[in-house]
Amino acid sequence: MSSSASSSGQPQHSSDKAILAGVRNHIGHLVLNRPTGLNALDLEMVRSLQAQLDAWAEDDTVYAVVLRGAGDKAFCAGGDIRALYHSHQSGQDQHQRFFEEEYRLDLSIHTYHKPILALMDGLVLGGGLGLVQSADLRVVTERSSLGMPEVAIGYFPDVGASYFLPRLPGEVGLYLGITGTRIGAADALYCGLADWHMPSQSLARLDHMLDHLKWHINPLKDLQGVMARLGSQRLPDPPLQALRPAIDHFFGLPDIPSMLEQLQQVSVADSREWALDTVAAMHSRSPLAMAVTLELLRRGRQLSLPECFELELSLDRQWFEHGDLIEGVRALMIDKDQKPNWKYATVQAVRQEDVQRFFTPLES
Repeated sequence: MSSSASSSGQPQHSSDKAILAGVRNHIGHLVLNRPTGLNALDLEMVRSLQAQLDAWAEDDTVYAVVLRGAGDKAFCAGGDIRALYHSHQSGQDQHQRFFEEEYRLDLSIHTYHKPILALMDGLVLGGGLGLVQSADLRVVTERSSLGMPEVAIGYFPDVGASYFLPRLPGEVGLYLGITGTRIGAADALYCGLADWHMPSQSLARLDHMLDHLKWHINPLKDLQGVMARLGSQRLPDPPLQALRPAIDHFFGLPDIPSMLEQLQQVSVADSREWALDTVAAMHSRSPLAMAVTLELLRRGRQLSLPECFELELSLDRQWFEHGDLIEGVRALMIDKDQKPNWKYATVQAVRQEDVQRFFTPLES
């Protein structure tokens, strides 16, 4: 392990390196080390992760990889949106390179031939969720909060979300993508965004067990054996399970205006509060981003993973000029007036041809 990390894999003292890497007991440990920035990813971090994973892929002495975030607040709160905003506003191309290289990293993790154990302790949002969706062992704790909140800043769920969200049970993925709702550990296990739950206080014990693990024939089975001693694969009463009939009905409707209209009419007591909360959330989102997200996720159901990344990249290339991201970041993160002036004032104003225009470059 690098000198700035302890035997628990956590930094002992502050290092200026945004990615810490080291090997113990044939396990490559990677730590996202920007705790004050909630471990948000920038281009240099993406490149460091890619280079280290590529090196370990060729190293026969490394059997598996563990990925985590420094601190106890976040695994990774997504991409460094401010940096992308400033890149665009100053006429640079860093924002374009970021998405190209981030997607390449995510895709390479999907095809990585050594098991990856991802510790999703704390916030796991946007690019953070995309980073670990292809890990073999996705571990959550009671502190985990997962989500694809892009629509809140006038963007769409990316990093492979057009592949993994529509493959969740029923319409759960469309609900999460269109509303930007966050979920906890029980829901993450229920809908398939995580595999294991363990208490955060057991993380040190996990490291101790990994450091003393006796390897056998199959590294993935060895790691699963460790997790079976520390964690569980189900938690009682996931809220999403109770909401499934309502989610499947409303988010199976043909378009965003229909969803909002019917949600506003819910009078059944046990669904009414959820319906009104959902309406309130959707009213604060970019109408264009929600409509494009709906189309993106429905298309993604029929596409392969590489095709999904290609589609998202095609949208990225148009979105900074023609979408709502720049205005969303300005209103919510730069000026903080919380009053974004979205391109379309209402969901009814967004026409189907306005949505389809974003998808034509790839089709042609």
